Amino acid sequence: MFPTRLLRTPPPLSSLPSSILLRQRPARAPSLPLRHQQVRHARYQGFPNRGGYGYNPRYQRFQQSQDLLRRWAARPTFYYEISGIGAAAGGFYVYNLEEVPVSHRRRFNVVSADTEAATASQMYDQVVSEYRQQILPGWDPRVKRVQRVLERLIPASGLSHDGWEVHVIEAPEKNAFVIPGGKVFVFSGILPICGTDDGLAAVLGHEIAHNVAHHAAERMSQAFVMLPLVIAAGLTIGAPDWASRMVVDLAFTMPGSRKQESEADYIGLMMMAQSCFDPAAAVALWARMEEAEKGAPPQFLSTHPSSHNRQEKIRQWLPEARERQALSECGGTAAQVGDFKQAYAQLPW
Repeated sequence: MFPTRLLRTPPPLSSLPSSILLRQRPARAPSLPLRHQQVRHARYQGFPNRGGYGYNPRYQRFQQSQDLLRRWAARPTFYYEISGIGAAAGGFYVYNLEEVPVSHRRRFNVVSADTEAATASQMYDQVVSEYRQQILPGWDPRVKRVQRVLERLIPASGLSHDGWEVHVIEAPEKNAFVIPGGKVFVFSGILPICGTDDGLAAVLGHEIAHNVAHHAAERMSQAFVMLPLVIAAGLTIGAPDWASRMVVDLAFTMPGSRKQESEADYIGLMMMAQSCFDPAAAVALWARMEEAEKGAPPQFLSTHPSSHNRQEKIRQWLPEARERQALSECGGTAAQVGDFKQAYAQLPW
C-alpha cells in the first residue's frame, strides 16, 4: 500500500514573525495602459478628441499660445515693444491711405493696379469658362442694347482706355457685374427689372463705379488687415476659426462692403446724369428691385444695403445729380426734351 500523505495545517498567525505580518501586498497592475487612462481622463474633462482617442490639439495650441503671451507680457520691455509695433502699423496704415475718385472718401489700399488687373484676368477666365454655353452672341438685341447704353456711360467714367467687352448671359439671375479691365457681364434676368435704358444705365453705372473706385483692390487690402485679426482671435481666446471669421465679417467685412455699394450708387448716379440719362430712374429701379426681392435677409446680414435704403439715399443725391447734368454737355438737350414732353402732353388727341 502507498503511504498515507499527511496534510499539513497552516501555523497560527500568532506564531508568524511580525516582519511577515507587516509586509505590504504588491501593487496591482493598471487595468488599462497609461495612454488609455489619459484619453479617458481627457474625455471626462469634456475635451473633444478625434475619434475618441488622443488629446485635443486645438486646446494644446491655445495653452501654448497663452503661455507665450504670458512670457512676452512678463518681459520688462513689453510695453515698449507693443508701442513700437502699434506705431509701425499705424504709420503703414496712414502711409497707404488714398482718396476715392468722385466720392473723395479716404481709404486704405496697398494693392497696385497691376495686381488688381492680374486678379481680374483670372476672374474673367473663370466666369467665361463657367457660363460659356449661356453667353449670347453679339447680334442678339439684348447684347446690342447693353452696348448702346454702355457706350454713353464710358466717356463719363474716365476709363475709356480699358478694353470694354459686353457679355449677356442667358440666365434668370437678377445680377450684373463689371470685372476690372472693362469686362461687362449682364444676366438677362435683370433686364425686365431695368425697364428702360435709363434703368439699365443705373445698373451699369453702379457696376462701372466699382471699377472707378477700385473697390476690388480695396477689398484685397482689407483682407491683409482682417486675416491677422482672425489669427489673433484664435490664438488669444481660443475661438474656432469659423467663429472668428463670423465676428470679423459682421463687425468689419459686411459693413465695409455695404459702404462700397452705397458709394458705387453715388458714383454711378453722377455718371448716368452726366451721360444724359434720367437720374430719377435709379429710384424707380430700386423700387422694382425691392418688390422682386421680398424675403431678403436683414441688411446687417448682407453685403449690400437694402433696396429701400438705397432709394432713400438716391433721393437725397438727386439734386446734386441734376446739377451735374445741367453742367454737362447734355444740359441743353435735357431741357429741350423736357419741353417736348410737356408740349406733347398738352396736345388734344
